[in-house]
Amino acid sequence: MPRFCYVEITNMKDTTNHSGVVEKIDGHSVYVKIVQQSACAECHAQSMCMAADKKEKIIEIPDYSGTFHLNESVMVCGQTSMGLQAVFIAFVIPLLLVVCTIVLSTSINWSESVSALTGLVLLLPYYGILYLFRDKLKKQFIFTLKKTEN
Repeated sequence: MPRFCYVEITNMKDTTNHSGVVEKIDGHSVYVKIVQQSACAECHAQSMCMAADKKEKIIEIPDYSGTFHLNESVMVCGQTSMGLQAVFIAFVIPLLLVVCTIVLSTSINWSESVSALTGLVLLLPYYGILYLFRDKLKKQFIFTLKKTEN
């Protein structure tokens, strides 16, 4: 098991680390498969419980060192603040957008169903804009790779 991940951050508790396996290397991009588990995934009763959740995700990480190989165990490291920022962009702003739209449209005497539908329809351009700026966001959310000790 890896002990810890060295990142150019002043405080280790400001990092989030996930162990993973290199799935693919394409030029200067390394694709790492990580397994996200819910907090109760290690419970002995998980086979009887529907709360246990386990998802595999592939993360693209830029790497110019060329030191990683296929099927190698690695540690994916990122700043905790990136996660908070991602939650804000993906969930908080859309929630505020929907709620404000519903409140505003009902205050001008639109029906509740039209207000709710308008709030939901406004999510389409919001997520469309996020999609258009995905390359800029990719540069903002940077992960690093570290080799793990076997």
